[in-house]
Amino acid sequence: MTGALAESKLRWGALLAVTALVLVAAGIYAVAAYQRFEESRNAASSVGVTASQPLPAGSFILFRNTASGQGYGDAATVPLASPGGPRAVSGQECDRVYGTQEKVVCLKTNRGLVTAFEAAVLDRNWDQQRAWPVPGIPSRTRISADGSMIATTVFVSGHSYATSGFSTATEIMLPEGTSGNLEDFALMVNGERLVATDRNIWGVTFAPGQSDVFYATAASSGRIWLVRGSLSAKTLTAIHDHVECPSISPDGQRIAYKKNDGGALAAHWKVAVLDLATGQETVLSEKRSVDDQVEWLDNQNLLYGLADESTDGDSNIWKLGTASGSQPSLFIAHAWSPSVVR
Repeated sequence: MTGALAESKLRWGALLAVTALVLVAAGIYAVAAYQRFEESRNAASSVGVTASQPLPAGSFILFRNTASGQGYGDAATVPLASPGGPRAVSGQECDRVYGTQEKVVCLKTNRGLVTAFEAAVLDRNWDQQRAWPVPGIPSRTRISADGSMIATTVFVSGHSYATSGFSTATEIMLPEGTSGNLEDFALMVNGERLVATDRNIWGVTFAPGQSDVFYATAASSGRIWLVRGSLSAKTLTAIHDHVECPSISPDGQRIAYKKNDGGALAAHWKVAVLDLATGQETVLSEKRSVDDQVEWLDNQNLLYGLADESTDGDSNIWKLGTASGSQPSLFIAHAWSPSVVR
């Protein structure tokens, strides 16, 4: 018995020693990786930048800067009339951004021993006005045109139904507080309320000039719909199939979105536009897979981000006309998450 006890203690001692070595090695690796990241952020930027300054007074593009060097990952702006010009980098790191003339919503990842995720509202001087935790990895965000409502979508884990695929949490923050998770809204499909536990909602877009109306994506049991939401009635009504990440045009007449034509196991998202009055859908000419929530540059042109396959962590913003046969063109290099502010 004494020999077995000594052997057991020896095994536990060896296990503890190995565990300690692994933790020390992981800590050294993490510190070194963080130092390399900070060094890269302090290096000279690979593009023209200007010092942090308030949001521009005129029309501008707000985006996440992905150019290497100083300001990588920060929210930045360029004038709408000069998208290729020097960018004003804010000093505020964001994974996703969206804005108005007076405020910016920034979804961010706070890395540490325990990584956390946060939504923050910044004023036009980039000072934080408020912030609240979000329950997962930042995915989408939008602000209503008057700045009174903020929508956030994050990826979450732990839902029992999500053994495959993904699960989301989408909330709309109202001026007087939060409306809560949109999964609590009544989801109506073909006139009947759908109560399946695997309902997911994501990608809100606010209808211009209609404070009660928004559009979003809803999914359940492998089916996906464009839904029209009512904040006062707390309802989501399916109006079209196979629509993901909708974005309504400035005149409120059309919705652009991504549409999967590659199947469930090998998704490939085309960009499409739906005329709300006629129900006519037009699939556009972009051949690459666009996994983004499209932004309207104006009533005839769209913007979206695509990863730069030649450089890890880099991406570019592309422009695509909604006219038949239009071809994409590079709009802002080394950028992501465009928001057009007029």
